[in-house]
Amino acid sequence: MDLTANKKETGKNVLMGLQMIFVAFGSLVLVPLLTGLDPSVALFTAGVGTLIFQVVTKWKVPIFLASSFAFTPAITYGIAAWGLPSTLCGLAAACLFYVVLSIAIRYFGVGIIHRVFPPIVVGPVIAIIGLSLAPTAVSMALGQSGDVQVIPVETALIIAGISLAATLAVFLFAKGILKLIPVLVGIVVGYIVSLVLGVVDMSSFFESSIIAVPHFVLP
Repeated sequence: MDLTANKKETGKNVLMGLQMIFVAFGSLVLVPLLTGLDPSVALFTAGVGTLIFQVVTKWKVPIFLASSFAFTPAITYGIAAWGLPSTLCGLAAACLFYVVLSIAIRYFGVGIIHRVFPPIVVGPVIAIIGLSLAPTAVSMALGQSGDVQVIPVETALIIAGISLAATLAVFLFAKGILKLIPVLVGIVVGYIVSLVLGVVDMSSFFESSIIAVPHFVLP
């Protein structure tokens, strides 16, 4: 009985972890593309960071660390104003500040963060980040990449609409473990629809090198 329960728990963690990878992968690649950073470097550092996180937490949290949309405006402005190396200095300083915050939370508890950043502050900040990314989401739903129309608008809207409908349907009506992975279901359904409509292009995948070194830049 315990063995069956453990198998179910393991299966649930695998599915939730897989969903987290897909969710995080979107932001992981999109943030570098929006800001001018190298996606390969982001992938490498996210992988290393995730492995460190899993070792520290003893593999108890099925999560994948990725890029943060909160830094998008600052990175974009920094690269335009001072260049990539100087912007990386700012990112390194932000990372060190996170370390200081983690030490403070360790000794004083999470309440110290809530006092400085109450929900009335955090809520509008998250809303602003989401609204600033809305134009990017709209252009993607319309089949655009920057100023280039990658696929016809009608086809893109069909894929986006069916994906969204599948995600909402699972979130609202599904039961059991399926209810925990609505985003993963939406991704799978959207990919299947894309295959049926013939808009999946794997040529760049087969033309790429199996192993390559990311283009690292020092601060």
